Amino acid sequence: MTAPGTRKFWGWGVHGAGPSDEQVAGIQKTVEERFGRSLSRRAPPEIGDLDLPAPRVEPPAALAGLCSSAPDDRAGHHYGKSYRDIVRAYRGEFPHPPDHVARPTSEDEVAALLDWCADAHLTAVPYGGGSSVVGGVETGFDGDHRGVVSIDMERMGAVIEVDRTARAARIQAGAYGPALEDALRPHGLTLRHFPQSFEFSTLGGWIATRGGGHYATLYTHIDDFVASVRAVTPSGLYESRRLPGSGAGPSPDRMMLGSEGILGIVTEAWMRLQDRPTFRAGTSVRFEGEDGFLRGAEAVRAISQSGLFPANCRLLDAAEAQTSGAGDGTYAVLVLGFESADHPLDVWMARAAELCRDAGGIVPEGALATRASRPDSGGGDREGAAGAWRRAFLQAPYVRDALVGVSVIAETFETAIPWDRFPDFHRQVMAATHSAVLRVCGAGQVACRFTHVYPDGAAPYYSVLAPARPGSELEQWAEIKQAAADALIAAGGTITHHHAVGRDHRPWYDMQRPEPFARALRAAKAELDPAAVLNPGVLIDPEPRR
Repeated sequence: MTAPGTRKFWGWGVHGAGPSDEQVAGIQKTVEERFGRSLSRRAPPEIGDLDLPAPRVEPPAALAGLCSSAPDDRAGHHYGKSYRDIVRAYRGEFPHPPDHVARPTSEDEVAALLDWCADAHLTAVPYGGGSSVVGGVETGFDGDHRGVVSIDMERMGAVIEVDRTARAARIQAGAYGPALEDALRPHGLTLRHFPQSFEFSTLGGWIATRGGGHYATLYTHIDDFVASVRAVTPSGLYESRRLPGSGAGPSPDRMMLGSEGILGIVTEAWMRLQDRPTFRAGTSVRFEGEDGFLRGAEAVRAISQSGLFPANCRLLDAAEAQTSGAGDGTYAVLVLGFESADHPLDVWMARAAELCRDAGGIVPEGALATRASRPDSGGGDREGAAGAWRRAFLQAPYVRDALVGVSVIAETFETAIPWDRFPDFHRQVMAATHSAVLRVCGAGQVACRFTHVYPDGAAPYYSVLAPARPGSELEQWAEIKQAAADALIAAGGTITHHHAVGRDHRPWYDMQRPEPFARALRAAKAELDPAAVLNPGVLIDPEPRR
């Protein structure tokens, strides 16, 4: 057995975390009762059960100390953490692991690894925390290369410098969320970027994928915090100038933001920080009736256009509220929260509650007062529906893995759409996805929540839960995924709001992306990565190597 606290090579998080065996049995029973199906449970694989192919190449002597070919390293870096990844890992399918996992400790070592890959015709896959849910770090796509090296940045995770006056810090890309916040805490500062993957993802990964974070309004993406970026490309060092703002042409930062490892490996960045919050206010608002979710959406639109900028403004439809324990399945729930390091929030909370009541929301009495807290305490409402939602949110990846173990499809997809088009868009996407679920699985549930909201639109996040046929999960998943993605692209949404493109979203990203931009991106790729060693198949197909 693997020791508790050790990262799983086959799934989310660490051994010993997540639901217990008794809780997994309870989850299985709940799903069986909901869908009227009997489910069988299987155990995840052990590392000794795997038959990994031998490494095809060996590193040069100067780099051998950075590289590992240990089975748990190679298996753990084969996939990310998508539903498709977990299914294949549960089956023990690891046909194309990286030949080596390299862990550089400096930019010179990153450059040396990329030089080796170019000279030896190897693929290099940059790796942060491996939490990609779109095939962004998978190593089975090496094209005509002779082998694959996964370049794991975890040994470059320091907070190098803190500028307290400007509230900024220079941070290495391999910094995991908890360690990053621990280093900033003594300075009274925080990045306040808390994606669901916070514990198992890195600053470099957030930047490379344009990850979405804690704030539902105002500061929604890592983009909002990046002051400058430094990266190693196969053609040399890439560094933008740290400035509070600039109108000097297209931003060099944006070249690396969202580049998903195809142009270079992010090594560090100057990040804009905030003072740690000391005031908080939050509540949950109910929207009853068949149109409760759409009335809740109207309340959210009003709040997003009011200039109040809540930290949390997550609307759950009735099914999503029931699944998370925030409701009983008969009403929608808006989880609403404010925080500040400067002032009490009673006025902000009262105005938001008024906007919710105007849309027909039911606001609990006495739940709107500001609560003072220590700067290092956690955020968010821990009680009631809001607390239930938060706990379910943090446990969701572990629960998803448990559902894979009983052959249940547990998938999500997110998008964004302007407010005026949301009602029709939502109906079309829900109808297309639910129809596909019933056609493919015979039963199932499609639910929706808002993760982020803007004055001009929302980011709906859809969840699919359906019983699958053991052995056919991937085919059923693919059919549902195609129906959902086709529907949201046809209705004018984006293929991803914060989960990146990777390989899984490529067909729809190709439809969404302007072709002149694709040509420009290929030209940038050819200039920065002339041997096309970096992450092939992600975002674009590069020009033939030269």
